[in-house]
Order: sequence, then C-alpha cells, then structure tokens
Amino acid sequence: MKLHLVDGTYELFRAFFGAPSAESPDGQEVGATRGLMRSMAQLLSEPDVTHVGIAFDTVIESFRNELFDGYKTGAGIEERLLSQFPLAEQATEAMGMCVFRMVAFEADDAMASAAAQWGDRVEQVILCSPDKDLSQCVTGDHVVCLDRMRKRWLDEAGVHEKFGVGPASIPDYLALVGDSADGIPGIPKWGAKSTATVLAHYAHLDAIPDAAEQWAVEVRGAKGLAANLAAQRQDAELYRTLATLRRDVPFEVELDDMRWTGPRVELDAFRERIGLRRLNLPAPKG
Repeated sequence: MKLHLVDGTYELFRAFFGAPSAESPDGQEVGATRGLMRSMAQLLSEPDVTHVGIAFDTVIESFRNELFDGYKTGAGIEERLLSQFPLAEQATEAMGMCVFRMVAFEADDAMASAAAQWGDRVEQVILCSPDKDLSQCVTGDHVVCLDRMRKRWLDEAGVHEKFGVGPASIPDYLALVGDSADGIPGIPKWGAKSTATVLAHYAHLDAIPDAAEQWAVEVRGAKGLAANLAAQRQDAELYRTLATLRRDVPFEVELDDMRWTGPRVELDAFRERIGLRRLNLPAPKG
C-alpha cells in the first residue's frame, strides 16, 4: 500500500497556466478547477493509487508571514485564479478525496506531517510536487518526490545529485541560496555551487565557521562568503526556519480515511455547477 500526497495549490496553479480558460454557466472562471479535476482523475486511475490526500493553501499567508515581512503573500495573484481556491477544495472533496485545508500552516507542511505520521504504516509515501522544499522529507526510496508533469522521481540519491546535499540540509541550503518562490532572499553571493560544497562538509549553518580561514573546504570567494554569512547569520537562521517544513500539523482523519472509495454524491451537482460534462473517474480499487 502506498500513500500519495498531492500539493493541491501547485496543481491548481499549474492548471490555471496550462489549461484553457472556461466559464461556468453563471459566468465564473473555472478553467483551472476543471483542469485540476481531470488531473486528479488521471492520478486516481493509476494502478497503485489507493490512499490519497490533497493539501491546499486555503489562504496564501501562514504563520511564516508573522516571522518575516518579506515572505510570500497573495499579492499579485490574478483574481481569476484566486477565486478558484475554494472551488478547488470543493471539487476534490466532491471527487471523494481526503482534503487538507491549510490556514495557519501551508500545503507543504500538511504533506510533510502526513508523511511523518503515516509513513511507517505504508510501503511508500509519494509526495506529488516538484517543490524543492519537500526534498527535505525524502528518506531513501521510502519517502520520495514525484513531479507528475515531467514524470521525474526524486529519492534520497536524487536529492544528493540535484542539490549536492542530503535531505536534512535542504532548509540550510535554501536559507543560503534563497527561494524566490517563497520570498526567501538568501545570503548575498551564496550560489548553488558554493552552498552545496560548504554544506556537503558542514551539513548545517551552525557548523560553518565565521572565518574562511577556518573552513575545511576550498570554495572560490570563500572570504566574501564567510564575511556575508557572519554578518547575516541571524537572518540565515530565520530563513532556515522559514524553509523548514512543519511535521506537527494536527489532522482529524486517520490513514484509513484516505483510501479512495469513489466520488461523493454531490459530484454530479458540482460538475453541473461548473459546466464540466465528463470526468473519467475509475472504479475504486479493492
């Protein structure tokens, strides 16, 4: 038995920019919601998909915005997309999927928490998202990431190959390099190559000496890198906190509740509401 955990917010964004625009009978933009539903129907049709959870950022802001003013917000998101956030949650729930609505936390936190809570009870946890944040959750080939669009799998060896560091160092890596998608600026001059080289030896920010002369690795521009980190170490530690996924999100469901047993009775009414004529859902497995 495998557990598939889906980043619903990412899927909605992907559908918005990849699926054609469409309006419901009452004139609401629903193209992304329809695209999301088709994508989830495709996922549910896969032979090894039995237990599924899908997490959404019900609001973009989270507890991280209280820690750092520069963290990502909903500013700039098109209203045609933002208005479909509640629709996406309603759609996947009507499809019979287990939906995690995140307000104080983020969708990635829900996925990390679900992997931590139920990982030892399943054969494999598959985190369906290309978000690099989730790489910190990868464990061997037991907890892996899957970019469904590109059909790319990322196990622990893949994390090392892609980032040059192990999963445990990913928050430190993002703190130094930065993550523009989340509004994490990083530390000046710390690029991917230099960060990977340093963290491959020291693993975490705390272990990196302030003075370049004390470094046990050779890195081009080490003196400047060390000086910038020493001057902004407190910022770097905050950025690491922002990049660290929470694994203590409380859930009101159990693993058995995540078994997909087919759509809910309200699916037909929801499809009619958004003008979706057909949705090719498979029969429940087992």
